[in-house]
Amino acid sequence: MNQQDLGRKLKKARELAGLSQQDAADMLELPRTAVTQMEGGNRSVSTLELTRLSGLYHQPVSYFLEETDDEEGEDMLVALYRIAPGLSEDPEVKEQVNRHLDWCREGYNLEQILGRDHRMGPPTYSESIPRTVGEAVSQGAKIADQERKRLSLGHAPIPDMSELINEQNIWASGADFPDSISGLFLSHPSIGLAIFVNSGHTRARKRFSYAHEYAHALLDRDMKVTVSQRGNASELVEKRANAFAAAFLMPAGGIAALLKSLDKGRPSKEEIMVFDVATNDRIDTSIRSNASDQRITYQDVAILGNHFGVSYQAATYRLRSLNHISPKECNELLDKVDVGREYLEVLDMFDDLTDEEDQKIINRELRGHIVHLAIEAYRREEISRGKLLDLGKSLEIPSDKLLNLAEAACAN
Repeated sequence: MNQQDLGRKLKKARELAGLSQQDAADMLELPRTAVTQMEGGNRSVSTLELTRLSGLYHQPVSYFLEETDDEEGEDMLVALYRIAPGLSEDPEVKEQVNRHLDWCREGYNLEQILGRDHRMGPPTYSESIPRTVGEAVSQGAKIADQERKRLSLGHAPIPDMSELINEQNIWASGADFPDSISGLFLSHPSIGLAIFVNSGHTRARKRFSYAHEYAHALLDRDMKVTVSQRGNASELVEKRANAFAAAFLMPAGGIAALLKSLDKGRPSKEEIMVFDVATNDRIDTSIRSNASDQRITYQDVAILGNHFGVSYQAATYRLRSLNHISPKECNELLDKVDVGREYLEVLDMFDDLTDEEDQKIINRELRGHIVHLAIEAYRREEISRGKLLDLGKSLEIPSDKLLNLAEAACAN
């Protein structure tokens, strides 16, 4: 590893962590020019300095010492477990991650056999790495609005994020991750694009995680592997993905329309003009509110969250970001999260957001797509009976049932 390559990696890791050269210099107790020289490849980096920078940038030391920065030449699992070592610590979690990646690889290969177009995925949006939280939030909201327009979603809620992502040629499924990991995005030549979210999280949280990882697919595809976990939640690219998810799932126009239907929001102002009845000249003007009290309450937040399929907290923060409520009102509403949940329980709506789903339901979009490809490949005699049965075993589908379905397709 030469100094120039190391310098480039140090700069990229610092920017992804949302830190300035001065921040790094302060941590190392060095002048900022020393960090500038490191990143320019004009100064050597001691082992102690590299260790401290590794912790500051949330990257293992091995990342900086690898000979290449091109992860397309790196094994996908090596890259994934390097960034999220927690995934390989539990044998059951590691086995499930490997199995899901095998499914994606099989699906990708079947598409090649059938002559399908290369899985290009959705367009990429060119945005610089944000330098501040405000810039990260602004970029995320802007891209969410553009992506909604591209997909012709209007202001309506999105019924199924997993289905939407699959329709954009991205493999999507739930997986059994440690609780600290909410989701991950992968881009690799052997599978195309893939998004996995924590299947143990509530339904509302999984929806948000799907949208969050979709932001990485749109904005951070060159990173190849991104893992959203507690340890990197403060990074600006993660804050940008959160802002995207909030705006994508809860569009400003949709929130405004729902609040209007509830007769809620900031009181509108009406200009009242007083005229002289004799001369018809205006003699006074006053301003009054059209409503005495249109404050947003916990019931409104609960209904809004249920309508867009997000948590009470996510709905509250979105209302604050759109200036529908003040910081003080935001805190007051967050204090009533338990009351909001009780309100939804009374209306038999609470389970819509919180129920845990069966694992087969969570990954049925992914498994269903691969089964469809396998049956079609068998019908065209592109794969053998043995290969079909192997796929059925991998996908946890009874071999006799899959073979009967494939034979029926051949008979048509």
